[in-house]
Order: sequence, then C-alpha cells, then structure tokens
Amino acid sequence: MFKAKVKPEVLKELVEVVSILVDEAKFTVKKGELQIKAVDPAHVAMVELRVDKKAFEEYKADESELGVNLLKFRDVLKLTNPGDVIAMEHNEEKNQLVLKVGNITRKMALVDTTGLSDPKVPNLNLPVKVVIKAEELRKVIKASESVSDHIALETSPEEFKITSEGDNDSADLVMSKHMLNELDCKEGARSLFPLDYFSNMVKAISTSETVTMLMGNDYPVKMEFSIAGGNGSSTYLLAPRIEND
Repeated sequence: MFKAKVKPEVLKELVEVVSILVDEAKFTVKKGELQIKAVDPAHVAMVELRVDKKAFEEYKADESELGVNLLKFRDVLKLTNPGDVIAMEHNEEKNQLVLKVGNITRKMALVDTTGLSDPKVPNLNLPVKVVIKAEELRKVIKASESVSDHIALETSPEEFKITSEGDNDSADLVMSKHMLNELDCKEGARSLFPLDYFSNMVKAISTSETVTMLMGNDYPVKMEFSIAGGNGSSTYLLAPRIEND
C-alpha cells in the first residue's frame, strides 16, 4: 500500500535530482520515508536520495518497491499550477500509480523493478571535506561550459579551487578557507571529472543553500545536499577521469 499527497515543487525536485542520471528508477517505499538509489547506464555516477514522510502533505505506506518512469512524472508536473497538490496511490491489482491533479487523473503503468539497478553505495574513505554555497558552484559551471569538457577540483589546507582548462581558454574559481562554509584538508588533493555530469548535478541542486563535497586525490567526489525543504537528503557520487601524464 502506498498513498500520498505532495506539493508539485517537492516532487519536481525529487524527479530532477534523479532524472539527470536515469529515465527509470526504483522507488523503495518505507513506512517513514521514500528512498531512491540509481546508477547511470555508463556507471560513471550514482545518486542516493531519501525523503522523510514529513515532506508530504499526507503519507501512508507499507514497505514496497515501485518501478517508475521519471519522464511520465515530468508530464504530470506540467499539468500543475501553484498551490496544487498531487495525490498518488498505488493500484496493486493493475500495477499502476494513479496520480490526481485537480480534475485530471493520470494512470501510470509501473516498470518491472527486476530490471532496475539497485546499486550498493561504496564505502569510501574520502579525506577532504569542503562545504560551499551552491550558488558559487553554479557560477563556475556557467563560466566553464564554453571552455572544456572536464573540470578539476583541487584542495590545499588553505584554499579550494575549481579549474576548467581548454586549448586556449580557462576558467577558475578560487576560494580561500575563510570564504568557504568549511574546509577540512590535511594535505592537497586533486581530481578531474567530466564536466557534463558535474554540471548536471550542480544544476539539479535547486533548494539547498550549501553543498558538502567529500573528495581525495584521483578519488570520486561525493556531493551531499538537502532537498524537500530540509525534510530529505541526497548524495551524488561521480567517478574521476584519470589524467594522463
């Protein structure tokens, strides 16, 4: 059993965070929260998301798994107006998710969950922690997108640096320790990442004011941020590109 009511902006944020990596995802429904884990088809990035039932206007659920097409959710969100509430209910007999917006009812066939990824979150020891305003990340993404297809994250005990270098152009964000919300770095670290993935992740962080980034030298970067007005949390994990000497 799954029955819930949710504001469109909460559902939209949830869909955006996950759909930058996959078109279909497994919703793990718990009594007190909704969970999603997914890895992109190229196995370069993964997302883990948890939304507490407090983020919903109403929430009643038994433990279950729902395979959802996120593109269909986007179509439903286009039907909403400010102040609307989306009602959702799982029709177990027909294996459908029934969504109601105002006078419109949309019945959505669910996807077979056996074909959907259920990735294990790797246990990584990432020695560097940077807490930065999300707006600063959005600025450097805008500056970098016309420069190169990759981006470097670099830390020292005193500063955090994001660099994008093309053949002739470059874009940099340099922030000293006192300009950041937090910097915990004992020794320097640098990793290179594909800009398209990094850019899409940063753009999907819409309501969280800050992002916690955990990283190391040639290690994945873990990006943690709040969603659903602080009633949920999400984590992106992005694999590095190993630089050729």
